[in-house]
Amino acid sequence: MGGARAVQDLMFPHHALDGSGRMGSAGLAAEAWSKIRFLDEPVCDGCGTPFDYDMGLLVRCAACEARPRAFARARAACLYDEASRDLILQFKHADRLDLAGLFAGWISRSASDLLAQADAIAPVPMPPTRLIRRRYNQAAEIARPLAARLKIPYRPGLLVRRAGKSQAGRSGAGRRRNVQGAFQVPAGAGRVLQGKRVLLIDDVFTTGATAEACAKALLKAGAAAVDVAVVARVREAAHISI
Repeated sequence: MGGARAVQDLMFPHHALDGSGRMGSAGLAAEAWSKIRFLDEPVCDGCGTPFDYDMGLLVRCAACEARPRAFARARAACLYDEASRDLILQFKHADRLDLAGLFAGWISRSASDLLAQADAIAPVPMPPTRLIRRRYNQAAEIARPLAARLKIPYRPGLLVRRAGKSQAGRSGAGRRRNVQGAFQVPAGAGRVLQGKRVLLIDDVFTTGATAEACAKALLKAGAAAVDVAVVARVREAAHISI
């Protein structure tokens, strides 16, 4: 009962978070809620990209079949488009930390299968200089309440990220080069990882380059598997500013 109530509280805050004052579903006014494209099945079992029609259970897209990823599976709550972009950018850049619980609720629904198998939840870390400028890591702000309410260990120290340039505006190849070797598991964190299935939390999945780099570092340090859950994903990655 407690777990079900926790998910309900995450999914249905008691006030509209889009500023309308008219409460709709899951913290948004009805008009805003109806425009969000939530990603229910069918989706690729590997990267979570939406399929146009049901292709069966555990089916993976052509890209995942051609080039298997380091992470096992990824899920996104919604599509990153004109309907969701403003909320996400407010959360990232305008101190809208009140949206963290809303996004955690969305992920609790879209990634319920991943959460059921997770031994630990960890946020994708930010470069230290960017964290100082922004004052908070948006991935951590989502991961913390998600872990607490679902009673899954929260492990923010599993990964650290060296100083580096933003991924915004880069192509897929550019993003992969930019995060190559960018993530490390601190020496003390390796003991916690051994044999564990880790669920990584981030805000947006674009090409998967960041998730791939994180997963490689965690697997190298002893994790059994790494899954990824995000608020939103792009349908096709190119040069995207987020």
